[in-house]
Amino acid sequence: MSQETHTQVSPEELAHTFDEAPPDADLSVYAFEDWVTLGLFWGMTGCVFLQFFTRYVLNDSYAWTEEIAVNCLIGVVFLGSVMCVRMSRHIQVDVLYHYLPTHLTRVMSLAVDVLRIGFFAYGSWLMWRYLEIVADEEMVTVALPRGIVFYTVFAAFVLMFLRSIQVFVANLRRGYSVLERPEEFQNLEEL
Repeated sequence: MSQETHTQVSPEELAHTFDEAPPDADLSVYAFEDWVTLGLFWGMTGCVFLQFFTRYVLNDSYAWTEEIAVNCLIGVVFLGSVMCVRMSRHIQVDVLYHYLPTHLTRVMSLAVDVLRIGFFAYGSWLMWRYLEIVADEEMVTVALPRGIVFYTVFAAFVLMFLRSIQVFVANLRRGYSVLERPEEFQNLEEL
C-alpha cells in the first residue's frame, strides 16, 4: 500500500502556480451524442429553474415546465448511456476476472461484449415496436407529439447498439477489455 506524501508549499510558490498557463482542454474524447446530451441537460436545468422561479417567486407556476424537464431528463439518461457504452463506464463486476485463468476471462469478456450487443439490438427493436403504438400521442401540457421523447430513446438505443459494436471491435484489436484490465482504462485519454 502506498502512502501519500504531502510537500509543504509556501504562499509564494502557490501564488506562482496561477501564473502558469492552464493545460489545453482536450475535447476530442467527446462525441456528437455527448454534446446533444449536454444541450438537453441545460434545457432541463432551465426548465427546473423557471419552474422554481415561477412557483416560489411569482407564486404562479407554469405547468409545462415540469413535463418538459422530465422529458429532457429521459433524454439525458438514455443519451448519457451512449457515452457510458462508448467509454465502457457502466457499472460492472470484475472480481472473477482477477481469480480465473486468462484464457477463460478472455472468453467471458467476449461473451459479455456479444451479450451487450444483443441486448441493445433487442432494446432497439422493442423501442421501435413501442413507437409504432404510441408515437402519435401528445404531451399532456404542451401541444407537442410525445414521439419526440420516444424517438430520442430509440435513437439512444440504436447508438448504444452501434457503440457496443465499436467497443467489441476495439476489444478484439486490443486483445483485452476493461473487465480484464481495468487499470488500463483509468484515464479518458487512453480510450
